[in-house]
Amino acid sequence: MDRTEAFTPLTRPAPTRTDTASAAPVISLRGATLAYGDRVLWRDLDLDVRPGEFLAVLGPNGSGKTSLLRVLLGRLPLTDGSLEVLGVPPRRGSRHVGYVPQQKALPAHTMLRARDLVRLGMEGHRWGVSIAPGAVHRRVEELLDSVGALPYADAPVGMLSGGEQQRVRIAQALATDPRILLCDEPLLSLDLQHQRAVTALVDRRRRSAGTAVVFVTHEINPVLGLVDRVLYLAPRGFRIGPPDAVMTTAALSELYGTEVDVIRVRGRIVVVGAPDTAGMHHPSSSPRGGGQP
Repeated sequence: MDRTEAFTPLTRPAPTRTDTASAAPVISLRGATLAYGDRVLWRDLDLDVRPGEFLAVLGPNGSGKTSLLRVLLGRLPLTDGSLEVLGVPPRRGSRHVGYVPQQKALPAHTMLRARDLVRLGMEGHRWGVSIAPGAVHRRVEELLDSVGALPYADAPVGMLSGGEQQRVRIAQALATDPRILLCDEPLLSLDLQHQRAVTALVDRRRRSAGTAVVFVTHEINPVLGLVDRVLYLAPRGFRIGPPDAVMTTAALSELYGTEVDVIRVRGRIVVVGAPDTAGMHHPSSSPRGGGQP
């Protein structure tokens, strides 16, 4: 990688809605199938994600949500079908794809500082001493400031709260100014205040820079007002569309093969009757196979 290429601006001019609708997709899946042996997670998935789009990926445990992100990251091959990320087959370590992994508690004695974690997002793929330490330092400061994490830049990551750690992970994911941001359950174990803060950061990024967001979550309500479309993976197939078209009694009943009620209460969606419904807001269950919608 060219040394100057690593330090691009935090944001690029965001495309307008008209531009987004006509722009080439940054993610394109055709006839995509993923299976582990005889167990099919999903099959014949056709999906285009365009610049600046916010796609929420929902479904029960084991439906293949995290596996989809691994496919997009180039870490897991499709069983069948095709995938292009920014017009080419996916590859591991692309600087154009940012990734916020599932939150994992770090030991309190972890001495890695917040600024060190962000710096790894910029230089983790390179060996040796940075040729431009001043530029790296300024970039790290800018990233931490953009997510409101500058006050604890020198704090050990293990001493930060869950919400603070997620801010730092988002800064790390944005370190190379990605065109795609993949988020794997970034709201797990966060209280309502921190959920709102994290979702606001992600939404601000996609609006200011035209970054496409693929956001895996068990709970639709924290992002309901931000989402353009939902990809719902379930035991009997999948459904893609705006939340009002996917999060319905008819659609989820078909996907689960059993009667499911979707109720809207004060701007929130409550799902009742899905197998092993978690938290009464969103279903969570073990899959019984894959298939088409």
